[in-house]
Amino acid sequence: MSVLVVAEHDNKTVKKATLNTVAAAQKLGGEIHVLVAGHQAGEAAKAAAQIPGIKKVLLADAPHLGEFLAENVAALLVQVAKNYSHVLAPATSNGKNVMPRVAALLDVQQISDIAAVESADTFMRPIYAGNALATVKSKDAIKIITVRTTAFDAVAATGGSAPVEHVSAPADSGLSSFVTREVSKSERPELTAAKIIVSGGRGMGSGENFTKVLEPLADKLGAAMGASRAAVDAGFVPNDWQVGQTGKIVAPDLYVAVGISGAIQHLAGMKDSRVIVAINKDEEAPIFQVADFGVVGDLFQLVPSLVEELKK
Repeated sequence: MSVLVVAEHDNKTVKKATLNTVAAAQKLGGEIHVLVAGHQAGEAAKAAAQIPGIKKVLLADAPHLGEFLAENVAALLVQVAKNYSHVLAPATSNGKNVMPRVAALLDVQQISDIAAVESADTFMRPIYAGNALATVKSKDAIKIITVRTTAFDAVAATGGSAPVEHVSAPADSGLSSFVTREVSKSERPELTAAKIIVSGGRGMGSGENFTKVLEPLADKLGAAMGASRAAVDAGFVPNDWQVGQTGKIVAPDLYVAVGISGAIQHLAGMKDSRVIVAINKDEEAPIFQVADFGVVGDLFQLVPSLVEELKK
C-alpha cells in the first residue's frame, strides 16, 4: 500500500497543513510520497523532502501549475493516482477545490474532512456541523481523502532526506486561467496557524469596535483576529476572518470569543480549541456550553479591563 499526500505550498515553502496531512497518512501505514505541483517550486520540493517519514517527493513543475488551478492539478493527480491506494490533501480551500474533481474523474467517492483513521478503509468524519461523528468505510480501489488538519498533530518539518523525482505534467487544459489575486496583508499570525485567536461576533456592534476594543487585546496576546459569520455578514470585518463551518476551521491553544452567541455553525469551526474563553452579556448563550472559562457581562467594559490587567 502506498499513500500520496498533495502538498499545500506557496512554491517556496510547505505550509503547516501539509504536516498535519502527513500525520494522517502515517496512520494508514505503507510508503508515503508527497506531490508538489507548482511553478519554480524546487524550494518547496526540497522542504517537503525534509519531512521525516517521506520516502519520495514528486515534483511537477510547469507554468500552468503555478497558481494551483483545479482543472490542471486534477488532471495531474488523475495521471499519478493510479500508482497509489490513497490520495490525501488538506481540507483547505485548495483541497476542497481540487479533490472532488479528482474523485469524479476517477469515478470514486470522495471521503471528506476526516478526523480519524480507523484502518486503511475506515475513517471517522464530523457531520451535522460537528455535532455527530460518522464512521465511513470505502471499497474504492483508490481512496480520495481530504483531511481536517486540526484533528491531527503536525509532524516535524525537518529531519528527513527523501529524494525528489520530477514528473511530467499534462498540458494546460485551457479551461481556466489565473487573472489576479488580492491578498490581505497583516503582521498578525495566519488565522489557521495561530496559537491564540481573539474573535468577535455580532455583539461587537460595528467594525470600529473591533478596532477599538478587540485589537488591543489581540496585540497584547500576539493573537490572530477572527469573527463569527454574523459579524462578517454585517460587514464589520473581512470575509477571511470568518471562523466556522463555512469559514476557517481552527484549533488554537487559546480561543477568546467576545460577543459571540455560539451558533452551531461557529462552534463547528473552533470547538476543538484547547482552551476557550467566552465573554457575553447573555448567560444563556450557547457559547458557554463549550467554554472552559466564561464571563457574563458588558464586553465594552470587560475587554478594556482585561487589557489593562495584561499590561501590569
